[in-house]
Amino acid sequence: MIALLFTLALNIHAKGFVGIDGKNLIAPDGTTFLIKGTNLGNWLNPEGYMFSFKTTSSARQINEMFCELVGPDATADFWKAFKDNYITEDDIRFIKQTGSNTIRLPFNYRLFTDEDYMGLSASQDGMERLESVVNWCRKYGLYLILDMHDAPGGQTGDNIDDSYGYPWIFESEISQQRFCSIWKEIAAHFKDEPVVLGYELMNEPIPNYMPNKVQLGAKLEPLYKKVVSVIRQVDKNHIILLGGYEWNGNFSQFTDWKFDDKLMYTCHRYGGEPTANALRAIIDFRDKTGLPMYMGETGHNSYEWMGRMRETLESNGIGWTYWPYKKMEESCFVGVTPPEDWQTIVGFAEAPRTTFAEIQKARPDQAKSRAILNKYIEACKFMNGVVQKKYLECLGLSAQQ
Repeated sequence: MIALLFTLALNIHAKGFVGIDGKNLIAPDGTTFLIKGTNLGNWLNPEGYMFSFKTTSSARQINEMFCELVGPDATADFWKAFKDNYITEDDIRFIKQTGSNTIRLPFNYRLFTDEDYMGLSASQDGMERLESVVNWCRKYGLYLILDMHDAPGGQTGDNIDDSYGYPWIFESEISQQRFCSIWKEIAAHFKDEPVVLGYELMNEPIPNYMPNKVQLGAKLEPLYKKVVSVIRQVDKNHIILLGGYEWNGNFSQFTDWKFDDKLMYTCHRYGGEPTANALRAIIDFRDKTGLPMYMGETGHNSYEWMGRMRETLESNGIGWTYWPYKKMEESCFVGVTPPEDWQTIVGFAEAPRTTFAEIQKARPDQAKSRAILNKYIEACKFMNGVVQKKYLECLGLSAQQ
């Protein structure tokens, strides 16, 4: 019997994929693997606060604001330059040098459609962008988690999923079909790629303030089963990551924990005490299911808090990717220094723009605005970023380049 189990374990990892053994992830060499790394947030799913915007908070709002500021053609040029420069091979090389072993890559579903998104309205470049990171991760020895941060119809109804104020995916069969179709396309493309650790189906579904959160939460596991069955038509190799409702924090409505043989669960936690007691519900769910648990997002706190959270997670066998890798200023691996006169852009982003008259009144000089946006592209390049040494040190990582 022992010999049979050993043979099965070897077969699981024969192709070099990360596997699951009870509550642990197992590397291809058979050792226990604990995720440690970061999130490439803002690159393929722009968020306002990472540009120092407040009310202009989601990708479509940012795009609309830029179009009002400098016009749609200049905005399309900006987004291409942004995608070409915000994350490059230099960034992936640096992440590896810190001692990280995994990257979580958030992306918007629109990158796999012909919807208007980040300067393109046809022939979106989502697969090419994901492929570029896969190639860099393979070169430098990192694993990659593909995270659909913005699902069709929206899974949260807030700025983080770039939606329209409600998690419509749980009410719309059309959105669910699109959700399944995109994941099937991605899985078919990467089915034989061991650098990809797994597919995270959706980010932070159903906020805790939604009045009907319990009713919506009951629809989460059935939707997960639906998309997993579609993925398994083309890919039986990769782990699939499932988050609970209430911002990846509540797992109480999951009952069929092992409906697939390569499942793990993912949680998020910002704030609160960074202790095992504060994470008790998450740890207990992990122990009850006997499957791995992973903290996909945490951070944005004091260095002491983030260090204690990291220690708590590791002592309880929970891997982590802190959020985010790069943004304006601090609380990240690499800070982007705002270009001179960036407040000109921020001022327009925060100004009243509900009528054409308000847009025209608030708009600063267009040539000046284009020049500032071009300076931002230079500022966001890795070579011009500011490595946050204390941030990395509190995560037990190295800031040496």
